[in-house]
Amino acid sequence: MSDLVPARRIDREALERIIQRATELQTGEREIASDLTPTEVLALGKDVGIPERYLQQAMLEEQTRRPVPAAAGLWNRLAGPQTVAAERVVRGEIEGLEAVLVRWMEQNELLTVQRQQRGWITWEPVTGFQAAIRRSSAALGGGKRPFMLSRATVVSATVTPLEEGYCLVSLEASLRRERGSRVAFGSILSTTGLAGTLILGALGAVWAVTPLPLVVGLAASYATFRSYRPIADRTKLGLERVLDQLERGEVKPAHRVPEGGHRVWEVLAHEVRKALKP
Repeated sequence: MSDLVPARRIDREALERIIQRATELQTGEREIASDLTPTEVLALGKDVGIPERYLQQAMLEEQTRRPVPAAAGLWNRLAGPQTVAAERVVRGEIEGLEAVLVRWMEQNELLTVQRQQRGWITWEPVTGFQAAIRRSSAALGGGKRPFMLSRATVVSATVTPLEEGYCLVSLEASLRRERGSRVAFGSILSTTGLAGTLILGALGAVWAVTPLPLVVGLAASYATFRSYRPIADRTKLGLERVLDQLERGEVKPAHRVPEGGHRVWEVLAHEVRKALKP
């Protein structure tokens, strides 16, 4: 086998694909019924070498999985949803998981606790000098964990106990302000384009020129709507990153973002100027 496969390092993503594929191959050799009981799933996992605690967690996650509703409404289709969410079953008790969530948001995001009850927490953005201090602290740390939820107006977490030692953690971030500003600006662009076309028509312009303002306005409007999508995707990635921390105490490679190089004093000076600006 060593003659066929060149000796090289296997990174984390490749390792996960190899393990997943090997599991598929091993289970594929067995005759498996279309429906299995939880006991049979645990027995099958034992045969293929998967620890029971991981199967138990995966089954709980499957049982609590909620279907993602299709996007409804014009703005949801053009721009995207104004809230993004992520959830996962993790091992732990409510108190311990809440403590990890609060600590993570305070250390790795520009958020502060807004309200907190047992099993439910909401955060809001920090502003002013406090935000400047957090940004400079992150820069001092090398920027390895960039802020990914800074565009959200409210972030909420719900921790629901399931079986003993397991909880369902649901996170949701509201991007109402971000989407609203792009929808408003995009609507202005399309309306301006329509007005330009009507004016040219009233002035008797050449028919080939008359629709140009409308076409340009609609194209610019669509581009403005679509510019919201990367923000929603990044925020979703930030929620998944929080769940990674709860699940394994680390961020999965797929949920990391490239490291950015920022000089500490530039970041601090910029944030101080923003904080002092009237």
